[in-house]
Amino acid sequence: MTSAFGAALEALDRSANSPKEFCRPFVDLFPVTGASVSTIGSLLGSETLSASDGVAARLDELQFDLGEGPCWDAVRSGRPVLEPDFTARSSARWPALSAAMRDAQLRSIFAFPLAVGPLRIGAVDLYSVERVALDQAQAKQADTMADVVGRHVLRQALNAVGRDYDYRGNAYSRRIVHQATGMVLAQLDLSPDDARLVIQGHAFATSRSMMEVAQDIIEGRLSFSSEDDGIEASG
Repeated sequence: MTSAFGAALEALDRSANSPKEFCRPFVDLFPVTGASVSTIGSLLGSETLSASDGVAARLDELQFDLGEGPCWDAVRSGRPVLEPDFTARSSARWPALSAAMRDAQLRSIFAFPLAVGPLRIGAVDLYSVERVALDQAQAKQADTMADVVGRHVLRQALNAVGRDYDYRGNAYSRRIVHQATGMVLAQLDLSPDDARLVIQGHAFATSRSMMEVAQDIIEGRLSFSSEDDGIEASG
């Protein structure tokens, strides 16, 4: 881990409860003009949480309105979208968005999904008015930083709702959740904290308790994977 990358991760952790600060470490670390962080989709809705400037905020707004663009592609695919020279590309990929991006004189755009296991909740968008490219190491760093932001965003959303998704019931219930956490950990190769967060997030998304979701996981009615939408349910 380079010192600059380590400093960026520390800055993101310091900003865990201040979403408006999420984009600053990206702009400081990478050769881009601006950045934004947004939630997208049905789980948390579509909203810009952080934008470095008006152009970044407007780019998010356009993508929300049009239903297309790099942030949507990143969320749907679960993979980074890298366009080092947008002007050299056909407008067929994002037909409605392309004209607005050219009017804003954007040359490069990159998007990284906010994900916690199979839960894709938003994206980080980076843009530049100059042609720039992210090398493999930089793209991996940005993707790692987006994962950190994703965990912070999901935890904050769960903490903000009135219902308690951090189940602290009796000893039997805690054992069930603990056992299910171990199964999700094995399915997704996550840390225990992130595996538990996946269970919490799924409980939130389906308006169920952690205990109910955990029981389904243990009894084989629900499993998670890193493929496709990452969630499989049966019976």
